Amino acid sequence: MEENFKMIAKTFFGFEEILATELRNLGAQQVEQGVRMVSFKGDKGFMYKANLSLRTALKILKPIYSFRANNEKALYKGVAAVNWSKYLNANQTFVIDTTVHSEYFNHSEFVSQKCKDAIVDQFRERTGQRPSIDKAYPDLRINIHIDKDQVSVALDTSGKPLNQRGYRTSTNIAPINEVLAAGILLLSGWDGQSDFLDPMCGSGTFLAEAAMIACNIPANINRKEFAFEKWKDWDNDLFDKITDSLLGKVREFHYTIKGYDKAPSAVMKSKENIRNANLDEYVTVSEQNFFDTEKTSEGKLHIVFNPPYDERLDIHMERFYKNIGDTLKQSYPGTNAWFITGNLDALKFVGLRPSRKIKLFNAGLEARLVKYEMYEGSKRTKFQERS
Repeated sequence: MEENFKMIAKTFFGFEEILATELRNLGAQQVEQGVRMVSFKGDKGFMYKANLSLRTALKILKPIYSFRANNEKALYKGVAAVNWSKYLNANQTFVIDTTVHSEYFNHSEFVSQKCKDAIVDQFRERTGQRPSIDKAYPDLRINIHIDKDQVSVALDTSGKPLNQRGYRTSTNIAPINEVLAAGILLLSGWDGQSDFLDPMCGSGTFLAEAAMIACNIPANINRKEFAFEKWKDWDNDLFDKITDSLLGKVREFHYTIKGYDKAPSAVMKSKENIRNANLDEYVTVSEQNFFDTEKTSEGKLHIVFNPPYDERLDIHMERFYKNIGDTLKQSYPGTNAWFITGNLDALKFVGLRPSRKIKLFNAGLEARLVKYEMYEGSKRTKFQERS
C-alpha cells in the first residue's frame, strides 16, 4: 500500500479555511491551516486527486528535506545532502523556484544559483554528466523556501499554477484569477442550489467556476498536464483510475447560470471559454447592460460579480457604483448579491449596507468582497436604505 506523506497546498490570503475544508472533504489526513497555505497528508493517488480537484489551491508542494542554514556554505551543503538521483536523471532538466524571508539571504536569484550548483555538482561527481536548467518546460520543478535560517526543499507537484485550468483561451482587461473566482464563490456560499447570475461577466471565469462547483466537476479536469506526469514514479493507470472516479461523482444541475456583459467582445470571449470548458449546456451568456435588466426568475437568485474599478477602466466611479446599488435595490428583490472591488472608497456610493465584508487581495491589491441581501418588499426598504 502507498505510504502517506506530507504535502503543502498554497493559496491566497483569506482562503485558508475553505481550502482546508476542500481537503477534508476530499479525504486528506492531518489537515492544518497556515498563512496562505494548508498542510496535509495523503498518498500518491491523493496527490493526483488534489491537483485535479482543489478549486482554491494555487500549487501543491511535496516537501522532501529541511535543514538550517545561515550562510551560503551551509545552504549548498544542505541541498547536496539530498540524493537527487531519486528524482532526476543526469540527462533531464530542472528549474528552482525560491522564496526567501531571511536576514541571512537577500536575493532569491542567488539562492537559486547556489542550490542549482549543489544539484549539478552532485550529478557531475557521480556520473560525469549534469542535468540542465529549463525554465519553460522542466522535467522537475524544485521549490526552495527559506524562513530565517530554516530551509525547506520541496518538489512542485503541479507545475504551472493551478489557476491555469486550461479552459480560458480568451481574456479581457485584467481578468479575475480562476482560483480567486472559485474561492469567492465558495465564500459566498454558492452550492448550485439556485439560479446564478454574473451581471458583468467579462471573460466568463465566474460562470465557468460556478458551473463546475454546481456540478461537482473537478476544477482542473481541462488541464493539459501536471508536473508529476514527468516524475520517475509517474503512474498513468492510477491517474486514469482517479480521474474516472472523480468524473463518476459529477452531479446533475437543475437551475440556470447566466452571464451578462454590455461589450460584444466580452460576450464572445466568455462563450468561447465556456465552450472550451465543456460547460455550454449549463451556462448562457448574453449582451446586456446590467443597469437595464431585472430579475427574471421566481425563486432565489445568487449574484456574484467583479465590477470594473478605476485601476482598469475609465468609468465615473460615483455614478457607476450608485447604479449598482439602485439596480439591485429596484430590480433584484429576493437576491443575495456579492461583488469584489479594489476601490474601497467606491463602496460608500452603493447606497446599501453590506451584510458582510471580507478582506481579500486581487492581483496584489487589497480588496473587499461584500454581500448585499435584497429582501422582498417593505423589509428590503426597512433594513437596507440609508436614512
